[in-house]
Amino acid sequence: MTGSTDDSAEGTGSAEGAGTVPRPDDAPRLEPRPVQRPRIDDASAHTFGRPSGVSGSFAPDAHSSRTASIPVAPPADPVLAEAFGRPPGAVDTLQRDPDAASDHAAEPEQPADPWRDPDSSVTLGAPVDAPPTAPEPPARRLSVRDVLLGGAVAPRSLAALAGVALLIGVVGGLVAVAATADRGQLTSQRVSLVQNDDGDMGDSPVAQVADAVLPSVVSIQVAVGDQGSTGSGVVIDGAGYIVTNNHVISSAANAPGDSSIQVIFSDGTKTRAEIVGRDVKMDLAVLKVAADNLTVAQLGKSEDIHVGDNVVAVGSPLGLSKTITAGIVSALDRPLRLSGEGTDTNAVIDAVQTDAAINHGNSGGALVDAEGRVIGINTAMLSESGGSVGLGFAIPIDEVTTVAQALIRDGEMHHPDIGVNARTVVNDATSGAQVANVRADGPAGQAGIVENDVIVRVGDRPVTSADELVVAVNATTIGEPVTVQLVRDGRTVDVSVTPARD
Repeated sequence: MTGSTDDSAEGTGSAEGAGTVPRPDDAPRLEPRPVQRPRIDDASAHTFGRPSGVSGSFAPDAHSSRTASIPVAPPADPVLAEAFGRPPGAVDTLQRDPDAASDHAAEPEQPADPWRDPDSSVTLGAPVDAPPTAPEPPARRLSVRDVLLGGAVAPRSLAALAGVALLIGVVGGLVAVAATADRGQLTSQRVSLVQNDDGDMGDSPVAQVADAVLPSVVSIQVAVGDQGSTGSGVVIDGAGYIVTNNHVISSAANAPGDSSIQVIFSDGTKTRAEIVGRDVKMDLAVLKVAADNLTVAQLGKSEDIHVGDNVVAVGSPLGLSKTITAGIVSALDRPLRLSGEGTDTNAVIDAVQTDAAINHGNSGGALVDAEGRVIGINTAMLSESGGSVGLGFAIPIDEVTTVAQALIRDGEMHHPDIGVNARTVVNDATSGAQVANVRADGPAGQAGIVENDVIVRVGDRPVTSADELVVAVNATTIGEPVTVQLVRDGRTVDVSVTPARD
């Protein structure tokens, strides 16, 4: 018992030393698991099974030999064998032993060629010189006389040369004609232009007006020191009186000792002019020249002017004398304030508006109707670019006649005045000229007009701005009462005002 126990201990110890786990004595022992083979149906066995008589995967064939057969090529065609086969007696290899003696016969030696033998004594010698020949004498130069008359050239040859020269000339002419054929289509010597000289077509109305008015319109040149300016004027009386704008000659009027005024007529005659008088509130002036046989312009009337009437503007725009532009009357009674640098003009005119082109230099010229009558003096234009844009303005002829007559008679002109200064006002209730201040001893102050009154009418003329108040007062008569309508504290009030002389 003891010995067995020791054997078991040694055995166990050896097993533990070997790294195995001892099996318990009471561990059950399992029987081997039977091999389970799936059932194979007859169709699969017939399809995938071994054929009958075969026991393994690669069983030898009873009818086959283990010796591999070497394929043998069929015999070559006799013709190809004769053409490409080995010669008789040749070995089976294509390589020839270099050490073996050659069976080929020695090649026969070629005949010696001295020219190919570098050791040959044959060499090329010097070239044989040709025998010297005597130079030929220079040929005699033939003149034209020898060729034509001397018989040096055969007549037949001369005729042939003449024919060749003629042929060359004809061919050259044809080539020139062909080369210039296209140019001939553009130019021609057979075309002659004809002008119509019939004189029965008649002049246009504008041309007739220009012929009638141009002799009575002059150019005015003003020089003050080194400075100069140009304008226009209209002859209004045969005694030498010319009307123009005040701003045309105001620089000379303010510098009488260092200025000069020259008038140039349509025929080019130039003469000196003197200032008779000027009206800064109407921008008009009258000059006088010492000249005879003047063409006097025909003066019309303002009441004959209508919007849409054809008009012609005559003057010297930009210094270009005797310039004609045509247009129509665009509007009437257009209040326009006139002032500018270099002039003492401070006027508001009741202008005639026209779209006839008016530019710098047209000032003082004539605005003429279709009958050739002066209906206004060209005075101003409105333009953002500085050139004519169809907004020209002229002083109506009635005002021109009144001022010019007063200047010729008295040398000065006085206008009606009511003694107020106003500013334009526009609001929801009304629009007009709001009185800014009133002269205490003036006609308006005596009539009871006070500051902040809004004047809306003078006589029969509505007033909607300060400029319209000026032209409305200028249209009244000095010393004759006129009704002035105004708005005061929301009420309309009529007062009687007697304009005084300014």
